[in-house]
Amino acid sequence: MKRNTLKDTFLAGTPFKYFLVSVLLAGLAFGLNRGMLDNYLAEVIHMGEMDKGITEFFRELPGVALIFILAAFYMLSAEAVFKIGALVMMIGMAMHSLLPPDKVLITIAICTFSLGEHLQLGMKSAISLQYARPGKGGEAQGVQNAYNQIGTLIGYLVIVAAFTLIPGKQPYSWFYALGAVLLGVSALMNTKLKSKSTVDSHKRRFYFHKKYIKYYMLEMFYGARKQVFITFAPFALVRFYGASTATVSLLFAISAVACFLLAPLIGKIIDKLGYKFVMVADTIVLVFVCLMYGFAHRIFGMEVAFIVCCINYILDAVISMASMASNVYVQKLSDNDEEMKATISTGVSINHVISVLIALFGGWIWQTLGIETLFIVSAILGLCNSAYAASIKNVEKA
Repeated sequence: MKRNTLKDTFLAGTPFKYFLVSVLLAGLAFGLNRGMLDNYLAEVIHMGEMDKGITEFFRELPGVALIFILAAFYMLSAEAVFKIGALVMMIGMAMHSLLPPDKVLITIAICTFSLGEHLQLGMKSAISLQYARPGKGGEAQGVQNAYNQIGTLIGYLVIVAAFTLIPGKQPYSWFYALGAVLLGVSALMNTKLKSKSTVDSHKRRFYFHKKYIKYYMLEMFYGARKQVFITFAPFALVRFYGASTATVSLLFAISAVACFLLAPLIGKIIDKLGYKFVMVADTIVLVFVCLMYGFAHRIFGMEVAFIVCCINYILDAVISMASMASNVYVQKLSDNDEEMKATISTGVSINHVISVLIALFGGWIWQTLGIETLFIVSAILGLCNSAYAASIKNVEKA
């Protein structure tokens, strides 16, 4: 049996190797940041549930504003926007390292890093699809996702080792500085990415059309349900179960391993079984995950409940990769690469419209109605996502 290689997935003549290395380094920096952030906010900045929700509201604002930001950058290629994103992320990481531990200042740093991350988000999928061989769109996204996950994994493991072995005051600022350096190297890798498309006045960075209405709705449901886990699932482990920085980062590391191993497989499943099947199936698992996360402490003792929540966090990370299916759906519907890229970028912003509301009110729901209600809401949103995904039709290009 012939072994599948990157050359079998990506088009010859494209700088996909530099792109993947850049994604790897950015993932490593993200892993450093993500592995520390929840404990940093709880232990150093002394944020509570409501504070976390407000901070997350501002972290998600760049996603909402992305439509307008990319509209201003309409003359730039996907590769150029991807490069800018790396530089902005680097500035955000440097701010984390240099600014004093103040709620407002750290929120600004988080927002800056988030802006760069969101600039890259839609572009990663667009570039992956652009560099992919015909019929390999799902697989190319899976490979890109795998590189991102292994970089993130390394970042998590560095945090696990450092915060376990280094005694005394935890060295948060050191590793934020390291993340800034890594993003600088990632930006250097990006100089090898040459724009494939010509610059003209008709290029768009956002695109609305009635044929994409179901895609836009799916992005809203996905944005809502994933926001609960991104914002509150790890923070619950810190605040509700008392998890340490090393423990949380180790959980993230295990999650990254699972995603790294399964991302290419999920990409292949999308290509073989279709995006509709994957979009419906992942939400069925999500409902179970949400209910267990919200009620584990009422079913089991706190120690067992903590383990159950950790397992459910990993399951959510894996099924979240099924969001690649919606990008393949867009590729099938689109008339050309520019339309595809603009639509995906629009989708990223649309799912953030609901995300900022969930982030803002999620902390209030937890604080006033309990963690159970918060995850019941997430499960209901997941069911809505599944029902809506079941209504779409499979599209095949001629």
